Amino acid sequence: MIIRSDETEDVPVTEGGTMRLHIFRPAVAGRFPGVLFFSEIYQVTGPIRRLAAFMAGQGYVVAVPEVYHEYEPPGTVLAYDQPGTDRGNILKFTKPVAAFDADATAALAFLRQHPACTGRLATMGVCLGGHLAYRAALDPSVSAAACFYATDIHTGTLGAGKADDSLARMADLKAETLFIWGRQDPHVPFAGRQTIRARLEEVGARYEWHEVNAAHAFMRDEGPRYDPALFVQATGWVLALFGRSLQQAI
Repeated sequence: MIIRSDETEDVPVTEGGTMRLHIFRPAVAGRFPGVLFFSEIYQVTGPIRRLAAFMAGQGYVVAVPEVYHEYEPPGTVLAYDQPGTDRGNILKFTKPVAAFDADATAALAFLRQHPACTGRLATMGVCLGGHLAYRAALDPSVSAAACFYATDIHTGTLGAGKADDSLARMADLKAETLFIWGRQDPHVPFAGRQTIRARLEEVGARYEWHEVNAAHAFMRDEGPRYDPALFVQATGWVLALFGRSLQQAI
């Protein structure tokens, strides 16, 4: 499916200012389910844009927010190097969790009202974005979430003060949720994955769980950790989930 990938929208947020969303959608007429896609700590990089375009080509309106819009000028992309990593991690622990949540609320409202969107919504994300996709899926309007190697859920350390309530709020999760992990990922070790899965079982969540032999960021199509075969397999799991959750007749 031919897509449009050149659109942006500056959406007002509750704390003042605007958040830039990058929009990827089918170029044909019609209405499609919406996907709120959260990036890594580096914002909307080339690999993030390509994954968003891939999803849009399957028949979705995809919105990718600039997660650090309060701290960086619109359009800022952090490099996949040590300075970029350091800056992204500093901002991850500078921004309040409430501000991350407010961004999700504003972005979901934008997607819900987009003329090309059916109003059915899902979230997805990688790394930091995996955690944000999970938190955004606590919104009852979200039907499904795909969370790739979501950092900091098991430690409860997202945001300013490093004291998020993501595990505590898991009982509020109504969306069907897909968690995908790399077994060689040092950011979410075996004990951390056990903590998350035990909590999902405790609250009776509807979830799917995959652990693969891969490093952190194996979906990023730049650098030595990229695994193209697992990319194909993992996106298949996402498309199956979104297909059954979002593609029903209106």
